[in-house]
Amino acid sequence: MSSPVNETLIREVIQEVLGKLDHGKPRHANTTSVAPTTPQNVSYTPPSCGVASPKAGKHGVFDTAAQACEAAHEGFLQLQKKGIEARRQVERIVKTMCEDRANEWGKIELEESKIGRLDHKIGKLQIIGLVPGVDWIRPDGRSGDHGITLEEYTPFGVVGAITPSTHSIPTLAGNIVNIVAAGNAVVFNAHPSASRCAAMAVREFNKAIEHETGIQNLVSIIQEPTLDSFKELCAHEAVRLLCVTGGPGVVKAAMQTGKRAICAGPGNPPVLVDDTACLKRAAESIIQGAAFDNNLLCIGEKEVFALDNIASDLMGAMEKAGAIRLNPSQLDQLTKAAFTFTEGQGAGCPHPVVNKDLIGKDVSVLAKAAGLNVPDGTQLLFAETDASHPFVEEEQMMPFIPVVRVGSVEEGIAQSLRAEHQYKHTSIIHSHDVNHMTAMARALDTTLFIKNGPCMAGLGLGGEGYLSFSIATPTGEGVTNPKTFTRVRRCVMVDNLRIY
Repeated sequence: MSSPVNETLIREVIQEVLGKLDHGKPRHANTTSVAPTTPQNVSYTPPSCGVASPKAGKHGVFDTAAQACEAAHEGFLQLQKKGIEARRQVERIVKTMCEDRANEWGKIELEESKIGRLDHKIGKLQIIGLVPGVDWIRPDGRSGDHGITLEEYTPFGVVGAITPSTHSIPTLAGNIVNIVAAGNAVVFNAHPSASRCAAMAVREFNKAIEHETGIQNLVSIIQEPTLDSFKELCAHEAVRLLCVTGGPGVVKAAMQTGKRAICAGPGNPPVLVDDTACLKRAAESIIQGAAFDNNLLCIGEKEVFALDNIASDLMGAMEKAGAIRLNPSQLDQLTKAAFTFTEGQGAGCPHPVVNKDLIGKDVSVLAKAAGLNVPDGTQLLFAETDASHPFVEEEQMMPFIPVVRVGSVEEGIAQSLRAEHQYKHTSIIHSHDVNHMTAMARALDTTLFIKNGPCMAGLGLGGEGYLSFSIATPTGEGVTNPKTFTRVRRCVMVDNLRIY
């Protein structure tokens, strides 16, 4: 049996999560993991009575976590019988549907969540094809004097997944590709602010999967996610692994459940620009990354540190590239609208809390709060601030970015490290000095480190690599892929089967 779930902890933390967007929480969470006590190779047998039949739902959408987990377990058993080719079919179905229905589903998600930009909601669905699938998983064989060894990547069974409101359908779809490619089934508990569009996508995926493979409920979801459904999902015996994409609150709760958890937590990515950089390219990249989906990406540029001798030129280049600079009065008005201040715990100073009503909103909304009008098509606002400004300290997820002057590269790296809060998520540098790049990479030690490009280049969009919407920084797995959701199993033949 798994360790009992700490219901008090989960209720305290997740009540906060359900009450507001994940990224509006206090920054630092205790993420000490608890080792699972349930053996991962013990098969799960659904109870024969006392639990509602999985047939109570339809096409993967269920009223309770118990129903969804039972159904997903049955889907996993069906997938096992169908084999690897069925995994390929599911991968193709999800990627094709996301591309074909990107316009429709992007509109549906934006209408429900009311955050971000429609063109980028659509774009995030159109690129699901870049998520790695079945071909990513290859066995590792080795041969020696004493025989051969084969290591295979095998599934856990049922994965419980938590998705954010910022990228609901894209995260769900990318997780399905990775998780099913590894041979698992998956149960989702979506963020309440984007749960209807998630359930809609799951229903459509399952219709196609059942039609083409005969497998039912391989992907399941709780129709109306709640604190209790999250708790039940984490505690259910069929769920062998958790995948959580969200803020520090939900990450902390998942890591206290006694189950192994792959957690994609918050980020506050800094940008450092030195005096060897191409300022035109740096300005355009900063705008492109910070403005994407109104800065909802956890990898998105959140604050800029620029050497003092080029800071004015950089800000001029940003204005030429279309960003609008706020004066001190306008910045003050926007700051008052974007944050409320409460006493920090033990800090002795006010702690800023992001106004969730401005998160992911268009530039025109922020400009109005700052007391100005901006031309149609403006993608980003910026202003010069000091290093202690709330827009520097907090992962604010708005199409605004602060620019801070620093006297040296060493100071810029130190300020970047401070602003990143050691999430070890993402950092960016614009420089042609390899020593500066190396120093920042070593100091921040982030999962993604982008040089001379926008943040999206870290996920294969303009740079080399592959895509995932779940970047597991608190638990260390990094950019998730199918291998992330597997167990490594070793098969050894002693003194035989070697060719020579």
